[in-house]
Amino acid sequence: MQHISLTDLNLLIKDTLNTQLEPSYWVVAEIGELREARNGHCYIEFVEKDEESNQLLSKSRATIWSYSYRSISAWFQSITGESLKAGMTVLANVQIQFHEVYGLSLNVKDIDPNFTLGERARKKQEIIAQLKEDGVFEMNKSHALPMVPQRIAIISAESAAGYGDFMNQILDNDYQYKLQSKLFVATMQGDKAAQTIISALHQIHEQMENFDAVVLIRGGGAQVDLDCFDDYELAAHIAQFPIPVFTGIGHERDETICDLVAHTKLKTPTAVAEFLIRGMRIYEEKINLATQNILAHLNQKVEREQHKLNDRKHSMRYALKKHFNKAENQLGRYQQKLQYDVRKSFQNTHQKLEIYEKTLELINPETVFKKGYSYTSLNGKSIMGQKLKKGDELKTITAKQEIKSTVKTAENRD
Repeated sequence: MQHISLTDLNLLIKDTLNTQLEPSYWVVAEIGELREARNGHCYIEFVEKDEESNQLLSKSRATIWSYSYRSISAWFQSITGESLKAGMTVLANVQIQFHEVYGLSLNVKDIDPNFTLGERARKKQEIIAQLKEDGVFEMNKSHALPMVPQRIAIISAESAAGYGDFMNQILDNDYQYKLQSKLFVATMQGDKAAQTIISALHQIHEQMENFDAVVLIRGGGAQVDLDCFDDYELAAHIAQFPIPVFTGIGHERDETICDLVAHTKLKTPTAVAEFLIRGMRIYEEKINLATQNILAHLNQKVEREQHKLNDRKHSMRYALKKHFNKAENQLGRYQQKLQYDVRKSFQNTHQKLEIYEKTLELINPETVFKKGYSYTSLNGKSIMGQKLKKGDELKTITAKQEIKSTVKTAENRD
């Protein structure tokens, strides 16, 4: 049986690969592991997994030598905003190398950062599509924002500069508006960030009646620091949160998925604070304008009523004057009639008095006595109607005398 040595076999494989393969290939693979050596070399393990089961399909060792790694990594970071790391899917230009001792390996000559950007964008669009398919993408935007949100739940790192900027803007606002705020501490970057933010949302949910809105804020940072805000679970929790969520994540170039599902997205923590203060200012201006409109309306109404009152006063004054003139004329007529009636009554009374006077004069005893008549009485009563008898003492009064006499005889005359 013909045989060859292992070395000869490996050299045959090496020679066959060198003659049969292209000088390099562009390969799509995920970085399973990445290690930077002290000498500047970068050692990578490329892997490919089944998209559905995540089962490992293939694996290869790769190396980026130090003289290439410095330029490749710097260029990649300048384009993508992040450094090469495990978990990334990249498009790498590789040379296939086979060493009779170390076996098969890949020598990385270049990595296309634009592919990684596109891959990230693809994953991002897949998450957005999934949120829309789940029917939650617009849920938080549908919540009615309170007219003046003043009770704010804040999710941030306590030592974050963004949180400090937000609080300074709130506490030192020019209008001296007061907001009630409570901080729920969370990690705002790294692998654990999404879960700590979700935990903070759960805490807020337990006391949700105390808040009008949630503010998710952090300071600025590298693009890679924002990866946690493209997490499906975190975005789904924000989208379905039962009160409005504001984001001020502190980036200018791109929007995270959390920004897209939030009720209101703003660029920075300071912008969130300014938005809240501006909302209160607008509300105050509306109140002031409404107050001015009410006062103006009341002034117009008072002015109209004053005109009506003046018109009625003039009308009443005219009516009263007319009434007084009529009454005065009528009173004058009454006065004339009364004067006439009184004068006539006086005349009639005077005439009656004259008649009474004459009558009294006629019946005055003195007048009668002067005509020769006399008055005779018995015991102070006229003798008329009395039956006199002998011995009665009579008194007789004349005009000039009072005569006393005694009855000697009294005879009836028939």
